[in-house]
Amino acid sequence: NRCVGAAPACALSFADHGTHRRTDSQRMQLILDYLPVVAFFVAYKQADIYTATIVLMATMPLVPLAHWIFTRQVGRIYLISTALVLVLGGVTLALRNSLFLIWKPTLLNWAMAAVCLGSLYIGEKPLIQRLLQSAVELSKAQWRQLTVIWGIFFAVAGAANIFVAYRFGESAWVNFKLFGLLGMTLAFMVIQGIWLAIMVSRNERESTSGAE
Repeated sequence: NRCVGAAPACALSFADHGTHRRTDSQRMQLILDYLPVVAFFVAYKQADIYTATIVLMATMPLVPLAHWIFTRQVGRIYLISTALVLVLGGVTLALRNSLFLIWKPTLLNWAMAAVCLGSLYIGEKPLIQRLLQSAVELSKAQWRQLTVIWGIFFAVAGAANIFVAYRFGESAWVNFKLFGLLGMTLAFMVIQGIWLAIMVSRNERESTSGAE
């Protein structure tokens, strides 16, 4: 569900809503998820990174608040992402150094990668299975494969964020936050959808042949 520096949340949101029929409230949630990153982008283009940081810090808490209003619950990823924005944004403003804020998406993505991969060994079910099992049926091995795929995506997204920032500079990084991370997320969801379709079709054929 979720985005300035929260590609994990955005990807999970696409996965969750993408495997269910969306209601009007879910569509509104997705729009609100992108409010902070769009506001950050506009503020940066109109002013500078520090004004954009203030705008981000002001709008980011609206995301978990909106989810509470619509669903009466707030996922941990929203709270963690918001807390990171407030803490690292505050340090960025205090020290006048944007690198603290720039590292936020990378830290969050790498944390999600660690959680995904760690869930293969800790807990009864992998993280992605717990999130998506109500929408699709896969074998135990396939759920583990999908969780590894998600872990790799989060790791790559985190690395891409910091690579763009250090290699191409602050302005390119701001553009990447809005367009690059979103593009990566959309591409990943398309690839995941194709993979799921192949796996589900294979499972159905095996089930049918087994019944015969």
